Amino acid sequence: MQNQISNFKLHNPVTIVFGKDRIKELPTLIPADSKVLITYGGGSVKRFGTLNRVKKALSDYEFGEFGGIEANPTFETCVQAVDLIKQEGYDFILAVGGGSVIDGTKFIAAAAASDGDPKDIFSAGIGQGVRVNSALPFGTILTLPATSSEMNGTSVITFVEEQAKISFFSPHVYPQFSILEPELTYTLPSKQLANGVSDAYTHVIENYLTYPVGGMVQDQFSEGLLKTFIEIGPEVIDEDNHDYNLRANFMWAVSISLNGWLSVGVPGDWSTHALGHEITVLNGTDHARTLTAVLPATMHVRRKEKHNKLVQYAERVFGVTEGTEDEKVDAAIKKTVEFFKSIDMPTNLTEVGVEEKDIDFLVDQLVKHEKINISEHGNQTADIHREIYKAALTNNFLK
Repeated sequence: MQNQISNFKLHNPVTIVFGKDRIKELPTLIPADSKVLITYGGGSVKRFGTLNRVKKALSDYEFGEFGGIEANPTFETCVQAVDLIKQEGYDFILAVGGGSVIDGTKFIAAAAASDGDPKDIFSAGIGQGVRVNSALPFGTILTLPATSSEMNGTSVITFVEEQAKISFFSPHVYPQFSILEPELTYTLPSKQLANGVSDAYTHVIENYLTYPVGGMVQDQFSEGLLKTFIEIGPEVIDEDNHDYNLRANFMWAVSISLNGWLSVGVPGDWSTHALGHEITVLNGTDHARTLTAVLPATMHVRRKEKHNKLVQYAERVFGVTEGTEDEKVDAAIKKTVEFFKSIDMPTNLTEVGVEEKDIDFLVDQLVKHEKINISEHGNQTADIHREIYKAALTNNFLK
């Protein structure tokens, strides 16, 4: 086990254009001779006028549209956009939406620049895991803060036929720019706002709640973000609260939760994400809601491996200073559950429609997708996955 900060290289090339009324600046961000394909999801960008603002800003460009990217972007839909790009000669993509649209656009950008089988970008039993060496340039306009996809090089794609959610990373699929207008969050319903807070909170946890290596900067940066989400979360999810500074802090905190700043030089876990992805495949539960349903059980089952950081989490994030170390760990788990409940998120599997009979399928899927021997120690086996799922059914360990 390494107990010191490891060597790292950090490069994040994304230009962030943050604040009020920034969409009109698109002509300063996209080369003038570009043929632009606008990608988006459902009808919200049309209903709330965002798409019209984009089109107005691009009035001097040749552009087209590709809509219908799902909340969990599917390979099957995204390859249609790849075909369109190759047929029509688009050379720049503009993603308008949340993390799903941006994730889908990353895959589209990579596949459109390749002559190979698009499936080969992925591993885990889907394709050959071929390295992405180039991608079409693209930018984003963020409408739903949640995943930090607007400021990283990771994409998660759903394969319907194979019943799989698989990610890939490439430095070539960092957005060239991301426009972050906090006022765009004013149209979001409470559930999506809660999902955004919870997704970002768990991103921070996956990098933080491992074991100590002396990463003071990374730890205190993470703790500050966690405390920020705890402080603003209950207000953010009030869809009628259009306090600009509140939503601005929310949007920026989400973006930096998974942009690389917290993860360099320190271990990461990501087992909660792996277990959560299979729940979405099982029954379509929103990604963030799978995370909050699994995370408390992960903390409980892995409390020995995470003991020192759980104690630190209790003391620094929740201010728990009384009791034994084991009591502090118990308090940290309980207070995490209380926070998720305060923003109307599920905290066990029963609340997201998972039954005990489903656990065999979930574990089998993890094995099939090569998600064994994962976590910060690389020792979370299929048997431990099963133990976490069983504990997460009701969270009886909290009693």
